[in-house]
Amino acid sequence: MLDEGDKAPAVTLITDDGKSVPLASYKGHPVVVYFYPKDDTPGCTTEAKDFSCLVADFEKAGADVIGISPDGTKSHAKFRLKHGLAVKLASDEDKSVAEAFGSWVEKSMYGKKYMGVDRSTFLIDKSGKIARIWRKVKVAGHAEEVLAAVKSLKK
Repeated sequence: MLDEGDKAPAVTLITDDGKSVPLASYKGHPVVVYFYPKDDTPGCTTEAKDFSCLVADFEKAGADVIGISPDGTKSHAKFRLKHGLAVKLASDEDKSVAEAFGSWVEKSMYGKKYMGVDRSTFLIDKSGKIARIWRKVKVAGHAEEVLAAVKSLKK
């Protein structure tokens, strides 16, 4: 399990346009990586819209925002288009990125156990270290809280 202060995992992200982007390529400025369970579901859509509404503020603070789920690139592209999302989305169909961040976890619903994405967010500083971790995220107000954390990095 990752802790604040740890070096971010060396993973490669597959964006919704099909490009491979090493997470390390964001070194030099902060990046927010948030994991969500599924495209176009109520909580995930709200979270993506909340981050999208604040993209200009994140950019002004020098940070990129990337949402990651197990959905494929075509699903992500459709999701972005349908909701006018401004955040980047990355596909993690093999769950390796979620596993590297400790966000692929055993969950339980109605007594049945299954593996799924823990809604979680990681703020990675400009040196590539994890500055903040939010686990079991509640969507309401979360994007604003993350933005405040990004802004506090500059102090």
